[in-house]
Amino acid sequence: MPPKKSGKKKRESGMPRTSVSFPPEVYKTLEDLAARKKVSIGWIVRDAVEKYVADQWPLFSNLKA
Repeated sequence: MPPKKSGKKKRESGMPRTSVSFPPEVYKTLEDLAARKKVSIGWIVRDAVEKYVADQWPLFSNLKA
């Protein structure tokens, strides 16, 4: 009998995924920023989170995925 699948797909990049909900006005701002910078909303969120983590834990500021 084959092993049961967990329902989670393994990503080729090995990077974990998460889901985040934003208030509509914040999401609209993210859309506008992304369009102006010609990047994805995901890129903006990852950049902001990296800066937040570096600010909270300076020893981890040199870590990049």
